[in-house]
Amino acid sequence: MAAQRGTTKLIEQFQADGLGIMFGNPGTVEQGFLDAADKAEGFRYVLALQETVAAGIADGYARATGGAALLQLHTGVGLGNGIGMLYQSLRGHTPLVVVAGDAGVRYDAMDAQMASDLVAMARPVTKYATRVTDPASVLRVVRRAVKIALTPPCGPVFIDLPMDVLDAVNLEPVLRSSIPSTRTAPAAAAVAEAAALLAGADNPIVLIGDGVAHAGAQDELAAVAERLGARVWGVDSSEVNLPASHPLNQGQTGHMFGEHSASLVERADAVLIVGTYVFPEVFPALETPFRPGARIVHIDLNAYEIAKNFPVDLGLVADPKPTLAALDAALDRLQTAEQQAAARRRLDRARVERAQRQAEFEQRDHEAETLTAFLHALSRETGNDLVVFDEALTSSPEVGAYLPADRPGDYHLTRGGSLGVGIPGAVGAKLARPDRTVVGFTGDGGAMYTYQALWTAARYDIGAKFVVCNNHKYRLLDDNIGQYWRERGIPAHAFPASFDLSHPAIDFSGLAQSLGVEAVRVDKPEQAVKAVEQMLRHPGPFLVDLHV
Repeated sequence: MAAQRGTTKLIEQFQADGLGIMFGNPGTVEQGFLDAADKAEGFRYVLALQETVAAGIADGYARATGGAALLQLHTGVGLGNGIGMLYQSLRGHTPLVVVAGDAGVRYDAMDAQMASDLVAMARPVTKYATRVTDPASVLRVVRRAVKIALTPPCGPVFIDLPMDVLDAVNLEPVLRSSIPSTRTAPAAAAVAEAAALLAGADNPIVLIGDGVAHAGAQDELAAVAERLGARVWGVDSSEVNLPASHPLNQGQTGHMFGEHSASLVERADAVLIVGTYVFPEVFPALETPFRPGARIVHIDLNAYEIAKNFPVDLGLVADPKPTLAALDAALDRLQTAEQQAAARRRLDRARVERAQRQAEFEQRDHEAETLTAFLHALSRETGNDLVVFDEALTSSPEVGAYLPADRPGDYHLTRGGSLGVGIPGAVGAKLARPDRTVVGFTGDGGAMYTYQALWTAARYDIGAKFVVCNNHKYRLLDDNIGQYWRERGIPAHAFPASFDLSHPAIDFSGLAQSLGVEAVRVDKPEQAVKAVEQMLRHPGPFLVDLHV
């Protein structure tokens, strides 16, 4: 058998690790392994028109599969384009294996065109970043990176692959990467201590994040919350960690102002934190938001996040699923009859409140506004049997009301703070789950960050559906500056002109069609039903420009 270059062995290693799809945008310094990828049987390259788009599609694909995704960027310039989206993946713990080429180790001293320190660029937005400099260690480094990406807390990793290193003969064996098991539970004594801290609470709350979904611990979380009669708030929560329709689910704490989160937790006498850090606001509270004497237990596989900002009484570095199961059993043994009765009363009150909110929702005039008419029709036509990728932002509360996030894996919320994830995220999710109806919601501002993703959907006939909630502005900035004015006693006045997107008006449906995607514009509530029918009936990708 002829000796193989590193370019060929690299693709074989990716395939051995189940990374059979590479998302990317090609460049000259990557041409060697991209040529090998094109020849590899069963390997697929999904082309995006810009690296930010490729990174967003890869992130959506990984979130929908629950595994890793492979992303190729073009040296320093392409890595620079993708950094904002990689920050989303870092904050959301998405296991991306990111590779980029460079001209070669032998050119390092020349400071030539496009030369840059890729590892230094990638390090702030990845869990691990490295460069391969030895032709005999290419696959070893890839396996190490794959292991790190998939070991909780998961996250993106980056490998700089110099062209001359990959062009050399490679004699390394292709072996599947070893991923360690983290299905660990704490010692029985630690679980008993946690139960003792929580059992007698009069006003307990639970704060949750995506560590619950990553562990598949939704049922165990619900059981503990019900046993405590504790209201549950999503903190760093972008997946289905507790069904939205569960009576104890209170929604999100919010991601802008620490004062808002503090108002939700300040009365709790016991706090259980699971799979999240506290708190992820842009303007967080600098002093602890918890009341003096509140007993705080934090369960997470990410030791870094436990007591990162505020002290806790007990931190358990353990997998949430077995830990919550053990905690539920310990609480069952420890709670007195009086404590159990109090917890049931709290749960009953939450059920009554949930029923009242549902009755009020059902009595609404669902056809009053274009957005609600569209969502009501979509819910009715699909029976909510769809996967939602939600970057609607200021329209997200309405999206969640009509399309509740109840089934794990069927709802993905934007995370990380930067715009542009809704359209590429839905493309990736549909590619991962071709048998499901996938609808991506975005705003008109967010859409224009990555609208080129529609071209990728058209090129590969990825039949995702897209909804642009078009309010002709960066509405979230309007809301946030209003808060800024109130906090500083500044009289309300006209919003900055930079927040306005109304002129010139963007023809989202025409622009989508120019990229190969069928589209329709909806201006009035009475157009909503027909638009939903068109969108669902169309076999390929389809976009609705929804004026709200």
